Amino acid sequence: MQHLIWNIDPIFIEFGFLKIRWYGLMFAIAFALSFMTMQWMYKREGKNIEELDTLLWYMAVATIVGARLGHTLLYDPAYYLSHPLKILAIWEGGLASHGATVGIIFALYLYGRRSGDSFIWLLDRVSIPTALAGACIRIGNFFNSEILGIPTDSAFGVVFARVDELPRHPVQLYEAASYLLIYLISIQLYKKTSDKPLKGLVFGCFISMLFSARFVLEYFKTEQAMYDNGLMLNTGQLLSIPFVLVGLGFIVWSLRNYQAKAVR
Repeated sequence: MQHLIWNIDPIFIEFGFLKIRWYGLMFAIAFALSFMTMQWMYKREGKNIEELDTLLWYMAVATIVGARLGHTLLYDPAYYLSHPLKILAIWEGGLASHGATVGIIFALYLYGRRSGDSFIWLLDRVSIPTALAGACIRIGNFFNSEILGIPTDSAFGVVFARVDELPRHPVQLYEAASYLLIYLISIQLYKKTSDKPLKGLVFGCFISMLFSARFVLEYFKTEQAMYDNGLMLNTGQLLSIPFVLVGLGFIVWSLRNYQAKAVR
């Protein structure tokens, strides 16, 4: 069976010592598209668009710091705790979506206290472009030939020539497609509920869908953690379960509050 041979250079373009990688390009596109989505929502709700400049900085710092700490402390703690300066070497790769999620939630809490915006209101809106950003970043992982899938003989197999000669599940693209679908679903849910007292519903649906997809797709990935947890579930799956439960909790809480207000 013929499989796609993936051997693209991870460097998109270079000017002397300056090298722009595909991953960095997709990361920039992720933030640009996220900003555009937030602009659309702010205009739709009559909010001051200039406030987004500050919010974007909060999100950018929280994403990078949270994702880096998540990778270093959750996936390879032994190495990074013995080489703490390596935690700063973000150019060497290593970002974790679980850590990024925690970082973003914490940043939104801080931003809400500064701006006066409701924390739950921010969660509902920021979660939507986050799914789109996640799709872009996974495409960047595909260009980097990283976060590899397990070997497969199916027609979907891709040979990442920079790694080995085995056809593997292009799990980065599976994940990107899943996140794009979650983004589209979240947009529709937002349109239908933004004028209703259903605070937390969009965020709850988003985070439960995102990490449910992540849980399932972990079965198609090679293990990312540098240690064996001795359990049937890998580290990515174990970390996803609390997020799914939190999402379901938000959904129940939101619907109950809505029903209580409707009864009144």
